[in-house]
Amino acid sequence: MTQTRTIAGMPVFPVGLGCMGLSHGYGPAVPPEQAQALLLGALDQGVTLFDTAALYGFGHNEELVGRVLSAHRSRFFLASKCGVFREDGQRRIDGRPDTLRRTCEDSLRRLRTDVIDLYYLHRWDKSVPIEDSIGALADLAQAGKIRHIGLSEVSADTLRRAHAVHPIAAVQSEYSLWSRNVEIAVLQACRELGAALVAFSPLGRAFLADGLPSMTALADTDLRLRMPRFQPDAFERNQALLVLLRDRARGLDCTPGQLALAWLLHQGPDVIPIPGTTRLAHLRENLAAVDVAPDDALCAELAAHFDHHRVAGDRYGPATQLEVDTEQFPPA
Repeated sequence: MTQTRTIAGMPVFPVGLGCMGLSHGYGPAVPPEQAQALLLGALDQGVTLFDTAALYGFGHNEELVGRVLSAHRSRFFLASKCGVFREDGQRRIDGRPDTLRRTCEDSLRRLRTDVIDLYYLHRWDKSVPIEDSIGALADLAQAGKIRHIGLSEVSADTLRRAHAVHPIAAVQSEYSLWSRNVEIAVLQACRELGAALVAFSPLGRAFLADGLPSMTALADTDLRLRMPRFQPDAFERNQALLVLLRDRARGLDCTPGQLALAWLLHQGPDVIPIPGTTRLAHLRENLAAVDVAPDDALCAELAAHFDHHRVAGDRYGPATQLEVDTEQFPPA
């Protein structure tokens, strides 16, 4: 498999690193020594795309990435996100131009860098025209604060409106065997416009890596406890989907997680998964997925097996779903 992919013409290793889990989302932040070892280990093993956000740990993750990796800034492609943050103890979505300019300065300071390679609007603030938010990011690009603009969890229509203001280098959305909403329209729109599709949660939040035998061991703050797919009835039904994935992985002498990542890489050279992990062993496993080569027939079989009608539970609960703009499959 080709050992590099591109974002806005810049080469990156085919599998990036989602840094969120080091600080946020799946329980307490990992110990600093462990986080540092993971980030430096990723860099040493060839990862060139590191993905963070102002939201992750409410600044903690950007500070971590900046502290550990700023001395190696020339060796990697840095992505962060704006538009979702904490203020006065509350999580807020705010896409107003003045807010985006201010939070970019905060991110640059935490990341200890003069420029962010790819700066995403983390969520579209639907009270602000997308053109206004992208206009503010275009100003930041003109000022040399950021190099490229991205969007996260948007529809094809919103992507096209944004692209009309300033070229969009990448769209980040959940994409995996069991989350395929981008196939409705966004992936095709990315290809028409020349934007990469950066796939977050490519391992289904560890489910597709066969790493969740039960939900009982999760920390009370783990976001999966509030997601419909991980509720007891849905989780039990979804376990049946893993049987085929395990079997086909054995046939290729790889792990289920590696096959799930290889399936994503097979979808096109413009698809770049960014699995997260806190363990060096899992990092090495994820990166080795580039050497797994499922053929077209196997990829089609897996796609049919994980069809959205067969997956129990929505991606998000109702309140969170209102925050995203991605197209939804019609009910079965």
